[in-house]
Amino acid sequence: MTRTTEQRLGAGRYLTAGERPETTTASVHELSTTDGATVRGVLATVPGATTVVCLMHPRQDVTHHPLVPVLLHMGVAVWTQGTRSVNNDLALVHEQALLDVAAGMTFLRDRGFDAIVTLGHSGGGTLYAFYIEQAGLPPSARLATTPAGRPTRLAEAALPPPDGAIFLAPHPGQGRLLLNCIDPSVADESAPLSVVPELDAFDPRNGFADPPASSRYGEDFLAHYRDAQRARVARIDEQAREYLADAADARARYADGKNPADKRRSITPRILTVYRTDADPRTVDLSLDPNERPYGSVFGRRPDLTNYGLVGFGRLTTPEAWLSTWSGLSSQADFVRCAPGVTVPSLFIELTGDQAAFPEESRRMSESLGSTDRTVVAVRGTHFGGPIAPGEPTGNELAGREIRAWLDARHPLVPQE
Repeated sequence: MTRTTEQRLGAGRYLTAGERPETTTASVHELSTTDGATVRGVLATVPGATTVVCLMHPRQDVTHHPLVPVLLHMGVAVWTQGTRSVNNDLALVHEQALLDVAAGMTFLRDRGFDAIVTLGHSGGGTLYAFYIEQAGLPPSARLATTPAGRPTRLAEAALPPPDGAIFLAPHPGQGRLLLNCIDPSVADESAPLSVVPELDAFDPRNGFADPPASSRYGEDFLAHYRDAQRARVARIDEQAREYLADAADARARYADGKNPADKRRSITPRILTVYRTDADPRTVDLSLDPNERPYGSVFGRRPDLTNYGLVGFGRLTTPEAWLSTWSGLSSQADFVRCAPGVTVPSLFIELTGDQAAFPEESRRMSESLGSTDRTVVAVRGTHFGGPIAPGEPTGNELAGREIRAWLDARHPLVPQE
């Protein structure tokens, strides 16, 4: 029997974009970063556009984000850019991604737009919050090293600040997100099916119910579960640091003796395989931090299955990328940490059916923003901007209305037919 679109485990993750105005023109641009990397972006514009809205995500290509045509119809230009790690986050280091953002911002300043406004959806929210925080600091006060100890080169980079920031369904950061959904019941990091029974969120004895019925977890189980998640991340942090120390030792040995064996040892990648990263109890127990979300996670309607599958956060990563991006204990790309440095006018849009940014987290994030011109709204929709119920406007459509009003009040628009 052929499964329908609705029956697929990952249904709902990808939404079709609407039609762009007929007057839209688009150009592709290749940019160089301060540290010599190459990134690419697409500038789509319409006649009369004096404001440009920038969309980026640390890991994904947002060229065809559903909001692009919505924004173009408002009369603004749209810049969609990838990082050097787009669609391949094996070596994603967030501090490097800030240099990628900077290349795009510099390009847009040179184009002469009256206003540049960032729009960070999901993980793009923390990426832009991190960038704006660092851009607002004197060069000498910017982060000098990554969590792995690599120089960031942020002090020598031009980091043009934006004129405003829009955050759409931002989650707390890749590391914080993973800290909440990593499976602490993995008994052996080399054995993907190994389980510590008393920590298994998908065991009926611990409160799990057959989908799509909502599970019910007790407070004691959840407290033990969250502590064990932190402990697992801490163990992976330790492993990552051991790998990095081994490489550093080999580099030092090579510098002393020029032994090719030491050089080979220093550059040989040690890849971390992190099994089972789709196990946030909130995705199957809808009574926890409740909102209008459907049962399931951003990866699909059956976390008890997708947790064991190939797709997931931080599944394959270098030690440096783990510490910079995926460790909720070590990463500096943490929305709440960065938000006080976001002092430009800000619009924070919560989606009421979000499966990745839950109400309590959204409240903490929005309240942490440093802007005195701060607007916080909530619209119905799921994390990727889909509708909550069939026949309703999508979350992206409703968010678009809020964005239009907010932009027009600060940077008057020239809507397109």
